[in-house]
Amino acid sequence: MKLLEQTCQKIFPQDTQTRALAKERLDQLTMPHWALGDLMDLALDLAGITRTIKPVVTRKVMVTMAGDHGVVAEGVSKFPPEVTPQMVYNIVAGGAGINALARQAGADVIVVDMGVNADFSELAAAGKIMDKKIGPGTNNIATGPAMSIANARLAVERGIEVSLELGERYDIFGTGEMGIGNTTPSSAIAAVVTGKSVTELTGRGTGLDDRQLSRKRAIIEKILEVNKPDPKNGLDILAKIGGFEIGGIAGLILGAAAQNKPVVVDGFISTAGALIAYTLEPFVRDYIICAHRSVEPGHKYMQETLGCTRPLLDLNLRLGEGTGAALAMNIVDGACAVLTEVATFAEAAVAEADK
Repeated sequence: MKLLEQTCQKIFPQDTQTRALAKERLDQLTMPHWALGDLMDLALDLAGITRTIKPVVTRKVMVTMAGDHGVVAEGVSKFPPEVTPQMVYNIVAGGAGINALARQAGADVIVVDMGVNADFSELAAAGKIMDKKIGPGTNNIATGPAMSIANARLAVERGIEVSLELGERYDIFGTGEMGIGNTTPSSAIAAVVTGKSVTELTGRGTGLDDRQLSRKRAIIEKILEVNKPDPKNGLDILAKIGGFEIGGIAGLILGAAAQNKPVVVDGFISTAGALIAYTLEPFVRDYIICAHRSVEPGHKYMQETLGCTRPLLDLNLRLGEGTGAALAMNIVDGACAVLTEVATFAEAAVAEADK
């Protein structure tokens, strides 16, 4: 049996017995009932995911998957493809948005080269990035498939490998990405999985004007017509209209779920990866914590497909890299602290409210 199938067989829903024990404790905390609202709901999820009412999320890692996209030849981004490797170097040097917010959250940042059109052999040899490169970027999805079905499987399985290699060292994962042009395949994936129209789903990405946005939407329509991905087959979707880093994110999420570890999913592109993971194994959504609601209009529909009607944050973010997930790690810390550190009425010898 291959790694993908082995991993999916290890993914089950959250543990209901542990959730019940966690709810029993949360119901008795020294505060009006459920006074911390969504934070307490998140605490329940953490208990169900980790199978313990004393979850630990102190060892945090942000995994930024990087890959290039042939579709940039269609003019779908304001930035040239050279920015992808340049930003990889910036993240490795600690100067990007994800570095600043990860430091604030107490999380490590690990860059994974899934398919950047650059030679990072020196960085890999120095242990500064993880080398999971499949190729120097995807094909132009406006003219044909992004990659072969074999490489789609390979992308997901290399993402799983990353999660397994990091699983011994970390309690919780955050997803991030770097790849110029990647909102285009993400919008296409969203259209296939959610069933919503391209117009409803597609936004301005890195800041397109009205003319550029109209062109981008037309190109996505063309992408879907040319490739005709099967909405029920995650590997087919990934192979025809995805990206190497999107497949890597899907694998990371699947691998985290198989290890009973929470995974905080960042923005629009990360959620495209989550949709691929969900299509491959629906139970994976029990392990996903939606970090924030992106400015990209399609993000709402993508999250609703995953069963998330209200993410932790809504701050008009649109950077990617994992920045929203890093911010949300602070809220996850808070939820864990509520469950494990706040005393019950009995423990604190505080009189309860009248029933």
